[in-house]
Amino acid sequence: MKITRIRIYKTALPYVGGAYRWGAGNVIETAMASVVVIDTDAGLQGCGEFTPCGENYMVAHSEGVEALARLVAPRLLGEDPRQLGRIEEIMDHNVQGHGYAKAPFDAACWDILGQACDQPVWMLLGGKLTDGAPMYRVAPQKDNDQTRIEMEGYRAQGYRQFQIKVGADWRSDIDRIETGVALVHRDESAMADANQGWRVDNAIRVARATRHLDFILEQPCRTYEECQQVRRVAEQPMKLDECLTGMAMAQKIVADRGAELCCLKISNLGGLTKARRVRDYLVENRMPVVSEDSWGGEITSAVVAHFAASTPSDYLQNTTDLMNYNTRSTGIGGPTARQGRLYATDVPGLGVTPDFGSLGAPVAEYVS
Repeated sequence: MKITRIRIYKTALPYVGGAYRWGAGNVIETAMASVVVIDTDAGLQGCGEFTPCGENYMVAHSEGVEALARLVAPRLLGEDPRQLGRIEEIMDHNVQGHGYAKAPFDAACWDILGQACDQPVWMLLGGKLTDGAPMYRVAPQKDNDQTRIEMEGYRAQGYRQFQIKVGADWRSDIDRIETGVALVHRDESAMADANQGWRVDNAIRVARATRHLDFILEQPCRTYEECQQVRRVAEQPMKLDECLTGMAMAQKIVADRGAELCCLKISNLGGLTKARRVRDYLVENRMPVVSEDSWGGEITSAVVAHFAASTPSDYLQNTTDLMNYNTRSTGIGGPTARQGRLYATDVPGLGVTPDFGSLGAPVAEYVS
């Protein structure tokens, strides 16, 4: 089997809630998705997607996939997409870093491999170890009354884990955390996600002011070292997210016992191939993980769902239904969300096909 054509598509994904506010003054109304579609001479087609949570989130730009394609797509033509190690080697040899841009190419090849083997991707990742991954839902930075209304609505849909977006003004964030945690029921849990937004001194102030509350403190500052400064003071469990970019950082976190939870954004790690290695290493060292990505539609959600399904349930904190954050789609099919849980499909591959009606014409095409 050989790759015969690679196409790149771009489409806008408007946020269902109008304005998504997070971190230190960040606002998203529309995210820009990049979708990679790979065709083969065997008639199989695979797809992958990357959507940044804002133009400069994780130093990832919406044009990164197009730029990478100009360098690696001509070299991938004629290769066997089932040879995942070979595909990874070609991309890494030609472009150092920029894993977020490589991730959709990697996902498309996993999709083709699953179809070729007549197996869902979760089976290829180790089997179904979680049947219905528990989801969290985000409460963006809104006033307290609106946050209360949104959380009640999500609770009615079955969500039992809530992420309170903070990271802007630390004084107001203390109030947001107190209000949000007070709304959480006994069988539920809360996370306060600063998305790297606080300075160390202000993060310490927040941790001290909320030490009597039960919640998970997520990525308070930009760097790992800064988060560790806060960790020495904070009494809450700490979850690391943006700073976890690969195996080297995972090894450091394990060696330092630098967190209680690790968020695995698949694109941030360079795709499924690399994310699987990091996930398995963390689980082997008894560290729970989150299966998610920066943003995305049905194609990204399918990757996240298969990754979650193949994670041991005792070490999967949660995942999220990214496709339900948008008013437009990138794919047809994919995972389903029911009663607060995300279910990957059981069909071969990722179980999602590109929504060409939504994607429009390709912005780039490479043919052998």
